[in-house]
Formats: sequence, structure tokens, C-alpha cells
Amino acid sequence: MSQMADHALSNTPRNAGVPLQTDWFESVSVNTPAAQRRAATLTARRSLKKEWQAAWLVNAIRCMDLTTLSGDDTEDRVRRLCAKAAHPVADHVMKALGLDRLTTGAVCVYPTMVAAAVRALEGTGIPVASVATGFPAGLMPLDLRLAEIRYAVDQGASEIDIVITRAHVLDGNWSALYDEIAAMREACGPAHLKAILATGELKTLRNVYKASMVACQAGADFIKTSTGKESVNATLPVSLVMVRALRDYGEWTGYRIGFKPAGGMKTAKDALSWQILMREEMGPDWLRPDLFRLGASSMLADIERQLEHHVTGRYSSGSRHAIA
Repeated sequence: MSQMADHALSNTPRNAGVPLQTDWFESVSVNTPAAQRRAATLTARRSLKKEWQAAWLVNAIRCMDLTTLSGDDTEDRVRRLCAKAAHPVADHVMKALGLDRLTTGAVCVYPTMVAAAVRALEGTGIPVASVATGFPAGLMPLDLRLAEIRYAVDQGASEIDIVITRAHVLDGNWSALYDEIAAMREACGPAHLKAILATGELKTLRNVYKASMVACQAGADFIKTSTGKESVNATLPVSLVMVRALRDYGEWTGYRIGFKPAGGMKTAKDALSWQILMREEMGPDWLRPDLFRLGASSMLADIERQLEHHVTGRYSSGSRHAIA
């Protein structure tokens, strides 16, 4: 196995966006039972064992946004999380896998913790992502949400995970949704924008497709399923619809947009399932950090246990793999 050290999203040309084109999505319909069947059969068809499974789990770590978004976050916790991001797997496992270096794709924190994360990650090449725009509900005046983006960027964040106004989707107000995301994209400046759609609150898969397409048209660099705070977070059928929107947008414009499932993913099996989805629907180019991220934290501990079992034949205690 080999490890690619470059996590920079700049490896992929940025999506410049296009003017709002409602005809690209207004007539779209989504067959929900068919989407559910496709999502179920994707993971059932492909079985990953032994060294192949280990390689895919290593790749999941490379594509992980290691995250802490708790009300009791402290700078010490963020520093510990950053240390884990820079050294996510034990030395003896690294050696057995033939890896010289392995880090997570990014560390994701609240805006007030960005500066601490930037200091802790200095010299590692790991980018800092920050949620913003009144995360998780987004129910703040737009000027305050834009100011929060600028604050996080000024603190050193190179990726901004924004939340949309769900009411714009539920009301079918696509011009308002487009204008909101475009303004957020402008406020990000050089930082990449990951648009969180909070799909568990959008009611239908058709709405998920439409919101995904509007986010792409408005210039999002990534689209993301969830904040992790909704009652329903990332699911494979929702993810399938979102990546189909990315695929359609790419065919029409030539731009490649990244995808980030987040929330509710806790196991190594989850990490494999979402990578299989990306491989089957989008191709191998999307299995890299500039086009795919996993929004997770507790998932890393299970991946570590699976990798340790692969190299030693024994499962370690989960307590040995604390995140922060």
C-alpha cells in the first residue's frame, strides 16, 4: 500500500458555478423504491476481504474529516483531535501495512476553535474545516451568517461547511436558495465551500436532487448530506441521489464536485459502503480526499480495530482508540 500525502482540494479545479437553470431539475422525478434497491444491491454485490478491505479502510482514513462539534469543546480537546488526525493509526499497524505516512483528510471544528486547530496542525499539511452560517439550523440573518464565514476564514480555515435554509427547498424557492449559496461562496474567498443540505429535513428524494443541483449551480465545491444533528442523517439512498446530481452537473458543465456524507456513520462497514457507492456511481477518481470526504469521528476507532485485527489476528479494546 502507498499513501498519498497531498490533501489539497486545489488538486481539482474549482467549480465556477453557472446561472440558475431551473430547467435542469424542475421536471426531474425520483423513483424512491428503485433508489433504495440500487443502494442496497451496491454494497451486497461487492465483498472486500483481507488486504483489499485493509486498503479501502486506509483510504477511508485519508478521506475522513475528523470532527468535534460539541458544546463542551475546548482547545485541549481540539489539540488532541489534531494529534489523532496527524497520527491516526498505531506505529506497529503502519509498519505492518507498509505505510510511511497516513493522516486524515481534514479536521472539522467550530469557528472559535479554528485558530487552535491551525496551530496544532502546523507543518502537517492537514487542512482545517469549519462549520459556519449558524450551524446546525442556519436560522440566522444572512449578513450574520456571511460574517461567520469571513471570521472562520480569517482564523485560518481553508474549508467552510455551510448550512442552507431548508425552508427555501420546502417552499421551492430556488432563486433564494441559489442567491444564498452564491453569497456564501463569495464570502469564502479562497476557502472551499461544502454545502450541507440537511437531507433528513428535505422530505423527499426529489427535493434532495433539486437542492443538490442548485448548490452545484451556485458554486459549491462539495455537497454534504447532513449536519449530524438531524434525526435522520446520511443514508445510502439519499447519497445515491446526490451523487447522481453531481454526475449530471459534471456532464453538463465539465466541473467535478465533491461529496461528503456525514452523521450516523460509526463503523468500518459504513466506511466501506460509502466508498463502494462512490466507486460504482462515480468511478475511482472520486475515492480521494479532493472529491470525497467522510464526516465522522467515532468511525475511526472501529477502522483502527479492524486494521489491527488484519495485521495481528486479534481485536483490540475500543478503549485503546480514543479520539480526543
